[in-house]
Amino acid sequence: MKVIGLTGSIGMGKSTAANTFRRLRIPVFDADAAVHALQGRGGAAVAPVEAAFPGTTTQGRVNREALRARVLGDPAALKRLEAIMHPLVRRAERRFLAAGRRRGDRLAVLDIPLLLETGGERRVDLVLVVSAPAAVQRARVLRRPGMTPDRLAAILARQMPDAQKRRKADAVVQTGLSRHHAQRQIRALVGRL
Repeated sequence: MKVIGLTGSIGMGKSTAANTFRRLRIPVFDADAAVHALQGRGGAAVAPVEAAFPGTTTQGRVNREALRARVLGDPAALKRLEAIMHPLVRRAERRFLAAGRRRGDRLAVLDIPLLLETGGERRVDLVLVVSAPAAVQRARVLRRPGMTPDRLAAILARQMPDAQKRRKADAVVQTGLSRHHAQRQIRALVGRL
């Protein structure tokens, strides 16, 4: 089974790309969805997060806003959180890939926003970066509920610059022109694989 690592900075079109793979019947592991499940009611991350960051859980789930307020701008706190979350997400990823191998899937996609920042490129056969011009990215992200320019700047500070991601990629899908254009690029890539 070939494993594609799908990544790109915030607002670059990872969700649209992942949905295109799903429509092509290629299984997609969504790292963000795994984090939400792990931090949701009864999730495996709830107790360790509460132990590391008291007062950040309520009713058996992580209060993501409270947790974000605790770690944003605090590199040491962020490292503690990553030490909790990364192994749990990796375990979910390994289960996803094992299930795909048992089914005989020929391709699988790991949708991981911080793939390159965390060394995840070593776990995939091909790194696919989605990219759009900075102005398009900014406009997309600032339309999200609760997003502010300061919050966007803090998120971008944690992410590898887009130009550097593109240099490390095996393939780049340009998402700034149109959804249809990006989908065509993904279909062509799948056809080659």
